[in-house]
Amino acid sequence: MTHVLRRLRSRPGLRLRRPSLRPTLRLRLTLLNGVLLVGAGVLLMLLAWLLVRDALRPTDELLPGTTVLLADGTSLDAAVWQQRMVAAASGELLAKGLAVLLAIGAVGVVGAYAVAGRALRPLQQVTATARRLGETTLDQRISYTGADDEVAELADTFDAMLDRIAAAFETQKRFVANASHELRTPLAVMRTEIDVTLSDDEADAAEYRRMATVVRDASERANGLVDALLVLARSEAQKGRRLGRRTECDLAAGTANALSAVRREVDRIKLDVRTSLEPAPVVGDPGLLDRLAGNLIENAIRYNHLHGRLWVRTGSDGQRSWLVVGNTGFEVDPAEVPGLFEPFRRGGRERTGARGSGLGLSIVRAVCDAHGGAVTAVAQPGGGLEVTVTLPAAEQVSIG
Repeated sequence: MTHVLRRLRSRPGLRLRRPSLRPTLRLRLTLLNGVLLVGAGVLLMLLAWLLVRDALRPTDELLPGTTVLLADGTSLDAAVWQQRMVAAASGELLAKGLAVLLAIGAVGVVGAYAVAGRALRPLQQVTATARRLGETTLDQRISYTGADDEVAELADTFDAMLDRIAAAFETQKRFVANASHELRTPLAVMRTEIDVTLSDDEADAAEYRRMATVVRDASERANGLVDALLVLARSEAQKGRRLGRRTECDLAAGTANALSAVRREVDRIKLDVRTSLEPAPVVGDPGLLDRLAGNLIENAIRYNHLHGRLWVRTGSDGQRSWLVVGNTGFEVDPAEVPGLFEPFRRGGRERTGARGSGLGLSIVRAVCDAHGGAVTAVAQPGGGLEVTVTLPAAEQVSIG
């Protein structure tokens, strides 16, 4: 039977109807209210019955053998008359009390069912909205306008969650589109160069060598982009989780290695490099931290100008370790600085007009998030950018 239900559920367009008498929250609240109401009525009836029975004992203070003269002229022993009176009053009280109790219980259950339905209506809106959500309906919201209670808080929280999901979905679509564009460009260059060269019957060795050089450069660009995407994905996967590798290392050492790797490019554009590399111990993934320092320094060189300046500082105060990388270059609008940390953003330059993949600062931010740190950037007067990375110092982090 279980396998049959699973196969039925897997069929597209086929929806199994749930039993109409399933124990919904509305039904349970209604039954609870009915039980409490009827229970309170039963207690009140019992109290009234005890009070009436105790109150209807006028003959308890009479002498034994006392008789009572009834309206029809007959006389009756006072004790017997009292027993009959108590029995009649008790029977009438119970009969009328039960009738009233049934009426109040029925009205209470119906009223509780209606009130519970009204109170739970926003939850039904949440369910309906969740069922309608899809790639093309992420703009729908509950927009609850009722009383400011727990249900309103739930509806507002659900709307806020949808806002975050929609933003993340749009960011992901934009990221995929940009990544596709970046990968398509070098592939198109390679294919065009190969097709043009092969179609030229008079192409000589020099022409083929030129084509090979262009194809090599384009393949290196594509390979660099793929590597950057993998590092970005690896860094973002570590956010909010325990790092796969946690060893004590020094930001100063990684920064010095990154500076050595770009020495030829620094000499080529004749940059004035100023460094102050004080020890900056941190705990984390050495590969990701080296990539963080390398990306900052490569960006500072790539977006600099001839005879520009580059300054790098590291240090620690025992609580936080920091890395500061600043450069001169083209002027950056302060309003655009936060957007530089988004994937494929190059500070106002055209996407196809600047070197690099546009993922450098995105990787820096992801690595900082994975290590519990933060990164900020400040536009420099006259052009350039100064980026500051702060991470917990090694003394404040447990390696185990």
